[in-house]
Amino acid sequence: MSQHLSEQELIRREKLAALQNLGIDPFPAPLYPVNTTSVYIREHYKGEENKTDFADVCIAGRLMSIRDMGKAAFAVIQDSVGKMQVYLKRDEICLGEDKTLYDQVWKKLLDIGDIIGVKGYVFTTKTGETSIHVKEFTLLTKSLKPLPIVKEAEGHTFDAVTDPEFRYRQRYADLIVNPHVKEVFVKRAKLMNAIREFLNENGALEVDTPVLQSIPGGAAAKPFITHHNALDVPFYMRIANELYLKRLIVGGFDWVYEFSRNFRNEGMDRTHNPEFTVLEFYTAYKDYEWMMNVTEQLMERVALAVNNTTTATVADKEIDFKAPYKRISIYDAIKEHTGIDVSEMNEEQLREVCKQLHLKSDASMGKGKLIDEIFGEKCEEHYIQPTFIIDYPVEMSPLTKKHRSKAGLVERFELMVNGKEIANAYTELNDPIDQRDRFEDQVKLMERGDDEAMFIDYDFLRALEYGMPPTSGIGIGIDRLCMLLTNQPSIQDVLLFPQMRPEKMEENVHTTQA
Repeated sequence: MSQHLSEQELIRREKLAALQNLGIDPFPAPLYPVNTTSVYIREHYKGEENKTDFADVCIAGRLMSIRDMGKAAFAVIQDSVGKMQVYLKRDEICLGEDKTLYDQVWKKLLDIGDIIGVKGYVFTTKTGETSIHVKEFTLLTKSLKPLPIVKEAEGHTFDAVTDPEFRYRQRYADLIVNPHVKEVFVKRAKLMNAIREFLNENGALEVDTPVLQSIPGGAAAKPFITHHNALDVPFYMRIANELYLKRLIVGGFDWVYEFSRNFRNEGMDRTHNPEFTVLEFYTAYKDYEWMMNVTEQLMERVALAVNNTTTATVADKEIDFKAPYKRISIYDAIKEHTGIDVSEMNEEQLREVCKQLHLKSDASMGKGKLIDEIFGEKCEEHYIQPTFIIDYPVEMSPLTKKHRSKAGLVERFELMVNGKEIANAYTELNDPIDQRDRFEDQVKLMERGDDEAMFIDYDFLRALEYGMPPTSGIGIGIDRLCMLLTNQPSIQDVLLFPQMRPEKMEENVHTTQA
């Protein structure tokens, strides 16, 4: 495949050759004695008070700007946590008569984007800027592709790189020129760590279950399919890990959890990506009432861990994750926002309601999907503050235990925040005969054309026949929760590498200007 290079990329390759001709390795061995960071220096340097503690510092990072002053220069280095100004003088960098290191290497052969290491001491400039007075610098990596230009002046950013196509496809460059983006993913890590700490403290065990499955179970979703060459059988990418975690409850574990990377061959939009992360956990001898209480505690804990407060700003709204949360049945929610009581309606009556409300309705949709369509289109958007939508009709929940006191319903809740589902939980169905009947109902929906209906998982039914204790389980969408807690408008903004249409690299002519 031919590589098309811009003028700037060709110039950088010429500089690469010039460095090599001078005996300088543009990609030297990785060991470099970094002993501090830009943030540490800024937070701890106090001038004359403790300057001796900063008399021999060594940092490394990407060269982001250079201000040439003839025989001296100021530059800005960006390390993994921030930026630091550095100051060089030719006569201090170059000892003796040979000024090549400064006059040739520094002034002519380095570019914005190169990674360098500097050693020196910290001082404060006349304008009050904490800086490093460089005594020695080393080229650690020559950058062969120019970065997009981002200008900063007087605390303002100009020509910011905001194009989603560029940012999502070249996340590595996005993180360089938009360093604030990194904070989103630092917070994502804090979110997941806080969940782990909470669950581990309460006695849960983290486990791993298969990503490749012979039966795509645990959710109503369209799977990705692949082929296993050695076994010569089709396999499915995991749409959920629920049925495997329940198998472990059958096997004697009381509380298990997994951060599950799931795959669903469905649409893509601001809140859906075909590859996404869900936390699921299952606890023996508990029910959905207990799970609601635990979920409130977990959400409050996570919000504090990520933002040091239970409140989160989402666009122009402030959402408070402090417990307790409102609880309302799905039927009451539909009645509240449409004025229609659907609790006693059959499939045909529900289809008429959908027509009345100008909602999607086709022959493949059973009672459960019709109710889901009404709730999703007419109710979801109204639940901004955390709200538990509870007590779903049995047709919507093939893996859920029937309600102990309300006929036709199951013990299920969904946690709605900012108009979107964040979590889905049940008192789990542990009656193998009832479960078999529910699976068979799903097959009938599949025969009607519902490509999200569940397969029958006979091995799971066999596991239930050994006996699964009363159990409660939940799935929490990590990506959507991260969107809320970091105030990001799109799921692509909380995924380091979201799915995109493959780039035709052989036709891509690089024209980025330095």
